[in-house]
Amino acid sequence: MGIFKASEIYQFAIRIEENGEKFYRKMAEKLKNANMKKVFTYLADEEVKHKKTFEDMVSKVEKYEPPESYPGEYFSYLRAYTDNIIFSQEKLEEEMSKIKDAISAIDFAIQQELDSILYYLEMKNLVLGSQRSLIDGIIEEERRHFVKLSGLKKAMK
Repeated sequence: MGIFKASEIYQFAIRIEENGEKFYRKMAEKLKNANMKKVFTYLADEEVKHKKTFEDMVSKVEKYEPPESYPGEYFSYLRAYTDNIIFSQEKLEEEMSKIKDAISAIDFAIQQELDSILYYLEMKNLVLGSQRSLIDGIIEEERRHFVKLSGLKKAMK
């Protein structure tokens, strides 16, 4: 028996992309180096595209309406839970201080993608067997993003 429905995992994915976009935009604003600003703006824009992809995917999955004491209660919980996973505030603050150039920024983004892939591989085990293939769509998107970032890093060297 699954603990989560595929639609919930998609909600996690959307929130992770939102958090990633916020982080990358914050870094772009903070940095003075024009090349690094450009890299972080690119990464933020990629997260927006990723979020849209996941929204399109979730629109094809059954709509999940959990029982709630008040409207939005459950999804507030999911957002709070997700905020502590891949782009957690604590981790971001620590990592921001380590980013010194465009390559280290890309390395950070690549690591986030790898962390996301591992997270979704684990989450896949927590959904009903009949819905696991839906999670594969998220994993494939994250893998594509990883490959794209790896190519960007190679081109920058």
